[in-house]
Amino acid sequence: MAIQATDRLARAGLRPTRQRVALAKLLFDGHDRHVTAEQLHGEASTADMRVSLATVYNTLHQFTEAGLLREVVVEAGRSYFDTNVSDHHHFFFEGNGHLIDIPGDALAVSGLPDAPAGTRVARVDVIIRLSDGA
Repeated sequence: MAIQATDRLARAGLRPTRQRVALAKLLFDGHDRHVTAEQLHGEASTADMRVSLATVYNTLHQFTEAGLLREVVVEAGRSYFDTNVSDHHHFFFEGNGHLIDIPGDALAVSGLPDAPAGTRVARVDVIIRLSDGA
């Protein structure tokens, strides 16, 4: 059974405001997916939710900071927000901007340099960019 949006927000330590709950329902009711702020704003508009694009961006970043989402930066100024926060990587189709998950255990990264003193590697994100076969 899916966790209700208000419960998900409460478990993440976020106050369940009307806009957060509405956006959480759009994001988390269903299967894992990758969404841009503009896509989510469009879905909110279609659902007759009155929310600004700035509020969508702020909410997505709050959800990311709380561990509910992962931000996948595919290039400067172009991010997707991933509802799958497990250890995994991505195929990125450059032609249409589509992302597909790669299970974390399907890829081994070796030869990482030592982290600078006083730090540790928190996570390694791999994006494999794909183009048309031509």
